[in-house]
Amino acid sequence: MHIRLVATGLLFVLVSAGTGGCGADGAGDVAPKVWAQQVCTALAPWRAEISDLTTKAQQQLQAAKTAAQTKTNIVDLLAGAETASEKARVGISGAGVPDVSGGDKVAQQFTASLSKARDAYGNAKRSVEGLPTADAKAFYGSVGTAFAVLKEEYEQSAIDPKHVGQKDLQKAFGEVPECR
Repeated sequence: MHIRLVATGLLFVLVSAGTGGCGADGAGDVAPKVWAQQVCTALAPWRAEISDLTTKAQQQLQAAKTAAQTKTNIVDLLAGAETASEKARVGISGAGVPDVSGGDKVAQQFTASLSKARDAYGNAKRSVEGLPTADAKAFYGSVGTAFAVLKEEYEQSAIDPKHVGQKDLQKAFGEVPECR
């Protein structure tokens, strides 16, 4: 039962990872459609990795027989999510600044959002790594607490690309095939 509760919390946080990002000020040098395409191209592998990790987590957590096995599986999963978030952050950072009013702010928001998502996964990973497993009930309770914090931190990082505020960018995110 405890493993099932942990799996449910973990899956909620990972499945919620469908949107992430943050913002900056000033116009840049990248056309809105090009910028949106680059952002969505960076986010696609991240979303796929988070989805794959979610599937693996569900399988591993159901198969785990001990708190120690569960701990190892969760730490590995969170490390993967942290790494995937950093890769996406680097990709979005490399997209440059969209050529719209407030483009710097928008680019910074997206990059900061993924930094926050990465940090949320890393904080949860470190929390779970530090948990003792001798008392399984206490372990699962503490994992539940760690995931509640992860969920809260992750939700604070979210941004919806289709609601970035700039009409040119909203239109670009809606038109670029990579963003659909």
